[in-house]
Amino acid sequence: MTSHKARLITLGTAAGPPPRPHRAQSSNLLIVNRTPYVIDAGDGAARRLAKTGVNARDLGPIFITHHHDDHTAGLGTLMSVAWDQNRTKPIHAYGPPRTEELVNAAVQYFTISAEIRISDGGRTVPIAQVFFGHDVGTGMIYEDENVKVTAVENTHFCFHASNKHKSYSYRFDTANRAIVITGDTGPNDAITELARNADVLLAEANSVEDRRHNLVASGGWAIMSPDERSRIMRQATEGHLSLDDVGRMAARANVKSVVLTHLTTRAGTDNYTPWVARVKRHFAGPVTAARDLMEF
Repeated sequence: MTSHKARLITLGTAAGPPPRPHRAQSSNLLIVNRTPYVIDAGDGAARRLAKTGVNARDLGPIFITHHHDDHTAGLGTLMSVAWDQNRTKPIHAYGPPRTEELVNAAVQYFTISAEIRISDGGRTVPIAQVFFGHDVGTGMIYEDENVKVTAVENTHFCFHASNKHKSYSYRFDTANRAIVITGDTGPNDAITELARNADVLLAEANSVEDRRHNLVASGGWAIMSPDERSRIMRQATEGHLSLDDVGRMAARANVKSVVLTHLTTRAGTDNYTPWVARVKRHFAGPVTAARDLMEF
């Protein structure tokens, strides 16, 4: 690995599923030695990538933490934009089981447009020859001259009756920095160990109270059955990290800094300063509530 400092850019910082006007949904960009790696691609990822000045044609591998749409809805658009700009070298996406299925579905969706553009002229390579999805397990899942990527299964889906769906957290080790991205998860020892001594812990930040308030305000709560209400609150409680969870995890893992993302909508405000203070009850290092396009 060479020694250029890795750059982490938060492309999208909003929790979903509802879209927000001033924040894109979950997506991050890691640039190492001028190679751009994308981690998750929620709605708005391609537009935010354009703001960074990175050409989608130059993308390196893509890593998906899990298959909720607020982490994947922008994947097809991102791929199509790269292809539209004459990307011909394969781009590979890695993630939990069904990532290959997800990528194939996105390719199929954009194949009609691609066929028309080939007829228009200027492009000859079918889009299906450029994008490939790979289902991976845990442990070291990828390595090149810039980065080593390690995955652990987390507890985002721990309350599911079946074991069909998987959710991963990733560690990116470069020559001079280690960056851990939790994705969506409940607290668990596997991520704490993954984050041991990392330079940056990019952690989701979840508020059960705000999520319930948002459901009530949107009218969604009123049309749910009691069973549906109970299940969604269990998901919010068990499948996500509270601010106290993040602070305790960061302290135990001895990370150097914490960045909060996947931010739950707060009624009437986009101020997350109180959330930073809550994490700092447990963790003495720097804590930042990210906005879209911040760099760390």
